[in-house]
Amino acid sequence: MRFTQLLVPTLKDDPADAEVVSHKLLVRAAMIRQVARGIYDYLPLGLRVLRNVETIVRAELDAAGCQEILMPAVCPAELWQESGRWDRYGKELLRIKDRNERDFCFGPTHEEVVTDIVRKTVRSYRDLPKNLYQIQTKFRDEIRPRFGLMRGREFLMKDGYSFHADRADCEREYRHMYETYERIFDRCGLRFRAVEADTGAIGGSMSHEFQVLAESGEDAIVACTGCSYAANVEKAELPPDAGHAHAQQAQSRAMERVATPGKRTIEEVSGFLGMAPDRFIKTIVFATDDGGAVVALVRGDHQISEAKLKLALGAQWVALADAETVHRTTGASVGFAGPVGLEARIVADHALNGIRGAVTGANREDEHLVGVEHGRDFGKGVTFADLRQAHAGDPCPRCSKGRFEEHRGIEVGQVFYLGTKYSKALGATFLDAGGQEHPIEMGTYGIGVSRTVAAAVEQNHDKDGIIWPLALSPFPVEVVPTSVTDEPVRDAAEKLHGDLRAQGVDALIDDRDERPGVKFKDADLIGFTLRLTVGQKGLAKGVVELRERREKTNHELSVADAAARVAQLVRESGRIA
Repeated sequence: MRFTQLLVPTLKDDPADAEVVSHKLLVRAAMIRQVARGIYDYLPLGLRVLRNVETIVRAELDAAGCQEILMPAVCPAELWQESGRWDRYGKELLRIKDRNERDFCFGPTHEEVVTDIVRKTVRSYRDLPKNLYQIQTKFRDEIRPRFGLMRGREFLMKDGYSFHADRADCEREYRHMYETYERIFDRCGLRFRAVEADTGAIGGSMSHEFQVLAESGEDAIVACTGCSYAANVEKAELPPDAGHAHAQQAQSRAMERVATPGKRTIEEVSGFLGMAPDRFIKTIVFATDDGGAVVALVRGDHQISEAKLKLALGAQWVALADAETVHRTTGASVGFAGPVGLEARIVADHALNGIRGAVTGANREDEHLVGVEHGRDFGKGVTFADLRQAHAGDPCPRCSKGRFEEHRGIEVGQVFYLGTKYSKALGATFLDAGGQEHPIEMGTYGIGVSRTVAAAVEQNHDKDGIIWPLALSPFPVEVVPTSVTDEPVRDAAEKLHGDLRAQGVDALIDDRDERPGVKFKDADLIGFTLRLTVGQKGLAKGVVELRERREKTNHELSVADAAARVAQLVRESGRIA
């Protein structure tokens, strides 16, 4: 391919609306352009990167025994109504009507559609297991699309689904897909961690996220220093005794009521009373799917995990209660609630078990209680559970020596064990060897293909532009003649380009009549992994210069074997056989 043939409208300046590095660089490097909020065109170079991710995904899934299908992007409401998600999914679901006023949605995920396929085709245990996947455009109507491809509304996703006769076989496939995903992201050249995660709107009882490690990541994760355990902070388990010693450090004292006019937040009351936030009991009222309200308690310096609260309650969902519900439950407005004297269902984090000398709201406007003690002032009817988000320094629940370290991550994939959540709802069953009917066990497995492109940039860049892993680079090699008007230089560059292509390397030649500095600047911005420079001085010595984008030094290769040497590097990356 020739540079003069490509549509590559690079930009010198960052787009005004871009907040993160990947958004800035993918626009500047002429990979994407915005059409509407959260919706993007892929220009030739960006599409090539996207296709490189797809190629790796397909190769590994096909090798793992999965079968590719293609389901419609627009799905009938009836299937979503059968599963119950038509009403539950919320405003992210883009609902549409056809000319006959029939309801449809633009699929954000395809559990219902694929289950419909299987319920119409699978009859016997002999037809199982099956693992089906697609790579399809999805749409989720995000309330605040941002960060370019990292949180767009329209995106490219690989979604896969497996179907089994029993849980044991489904869990076997779950582990198989977990290992397949590890190979996929390894081949993409990314640094990542697989972490335990909440199942969210998809449902199910077991899930792992694959997080690309990057300082700009939206997700906070923790990983043990002593073993392989890692999890999203919302999901990370904590031992029941975590925080007990701290809870009992303060001296017992009489409880008393103090005036705290206008002081609502932990920070405001802490500063007003001169007491550290870790001596506070944070009291939060939640609404649940059963129509009631529940009070959750965590230490003042901790954050509540809604995923853990949902698990502790056995609820389908929980959400912060509105001001009216808070007042009805506690007798006070937001900021003055506390557990003492409450006639409500209360769930408290383990770290509050045995706390003494604590501060909490008095359930009266502009008042707090100090000297609060668990067991004496509150505790009757309180259930203790693991409710808080984990953070650095917390003990690992899986080993005796490790502590958590915090990382930032970008979720690029997730695997779920679904069980029979969708097969029961949609009547997808099979007959066992004895003729008995059973619901099919299911797993589901997703990869954000377009998000993986953005995550790769977030993890691999410098001040000059993108640094693509070799497996993802739009062209693995760029040949740059320093002059296209110098006949020996131009001819040597053309021959090198042709030799590379003859060896199966998808190489680009920058045949523009531009200064070398302009070409080098564009090459660094776009992030081609390997650059071969052909110039007068090098040719006089019989060499060309090889530069790897991540390095700052050039290596000389003889003109005679440059193509073979570079082709071997590309072959080792898996880009060519």
